[in-house]
Amino acid sequence: MNPVTNVSFDDTAVAFSSKSDAELYKMYLLFKTMNNNTLVKVGGKLLNTAINLHLPVKFIIKPTVFSHFCGGETIEESERAIKELSAYNIGTILDYSVEGEGNEQSFDATMNELLRTVEKARGNKAIPFSVFKVTGLIDIKLLEKVQSGATLTDAEKTAFARGRERVNTICKRCYDADVRVFVDAEESWIQDTIDNLTYEMMELYNKEKAIVYNTYQLYRHDRLDAIKRDYENAVAKNYYLGGKLVRGAYMEKERKRASEEGYQSPINPTKNASDELFDNSVKFCVEHIDRISICAGTHNEQSCYLLMELMDKYNIARNDERVYFAQLFGMSDNLSYNLANAGYNVAKYVPYGPVREVMPYLLRRANENTAIAGQSSREFTLINKEMQRRKKAR
Repeated sequence: MNPVTNVSFDDTAVAFSSKSDAELYKMYLLFKTMNNNTLVKVGGKLLNTAINLHLPVKFIIKPTVFSHFCGGETIEESERAIKELSAYNIGTILDYSVEGEGNEQSFDATMNELLRTVEKARGNKAIPFSVFKVTGLIDIKLLEKVQSGATLTDAEKTAFARGRERVNTICKRCYDADVRVFVDAEESWIQDTIDNLTYEMMELYNKEKAIVYNTYQLYRHDRLDAIKRDYENAVAKNYYLGGKLVRGAYMEKERKRASEEGYQSPINPTKNASDELFDNSVKFCVEHIDRISICAGTHNEQSCYLLMELMDKYNIARNDERVYFAQLFGMSDNLSYNLANAGYNVAKYVPYGPVREVMPYLLRRANENTAIAGQSSREFTLINKEMQRRKKAR
């Protein structure tokens, strides 16, 4: 129990209050399986192969790992998850998790689906944010070429202008609908281009409050400097900065590319360095809450406690719209439900999309749970603890 906030992330009665005994046991079996690194790796490869061969495995995946980590195959199917979370004062961030085909037709289709998520969120307190990846709207090779400073062909200039207009269409729709939107972070070799597009959108739509949020991956050693720079730019140009803080998602890929191409890795040398940078970034944002709106996208208990303590120190109300906590659907319910129960603003990333197209996301989730030190074990221990608590209570 934190003495300042009176919140305990070990309170499993609150954490799993939305789960029936049967649902809890299903979670128990899932995380027991995910605790086995070898099984996850081998099983993941087999599932990928089965899907690529168009074997009928959907009936296995959809009621198990898919239903736990995803809202559904469509926005409509995700309604069950939206209502369940909302009943416990947790918001939903509908995350269209389909990795497109990389052509203009697929970029337009992705934009139209993202606009549907904005319309779903319009006037809906249960859906406080929308989210998108720029690589779902603009070709990644084009983003890389823009960042490198290379001269674009006329066709590339036209394609980039179309991509920028897709980004603008989504952000303008969010502004008109009064729906905040996260622009997700991606690989460092395209991130500057994504950042520049995001700042352009902020300058257009963040004049009254933060609508457009940039995402900062704090496993990169330069990101606190970036936040400070972006804050100064927001002050100079008189708009509000929206910042979603995360630790990061591309570490192995980043280190591999840096090693192969002979440049310094942008990744912090240790996990402790990333933790320290994340917490220092939270402090900076809270200290400048008059200009920065923050979403702490974290599964780290100590970082959550830190943000709660800072809110108390600076007399920021628990339900202040400028501060949000966020976790992934199907993970860290001990954080989400206990934070919401204590009156803090909380939202869950709820991925959705056809099972086949969302498989890359699901395999990453499974691998992350085994790769993150103790993540699966922590989830499994808490589920087991709640099962034992319920037995004793009978």
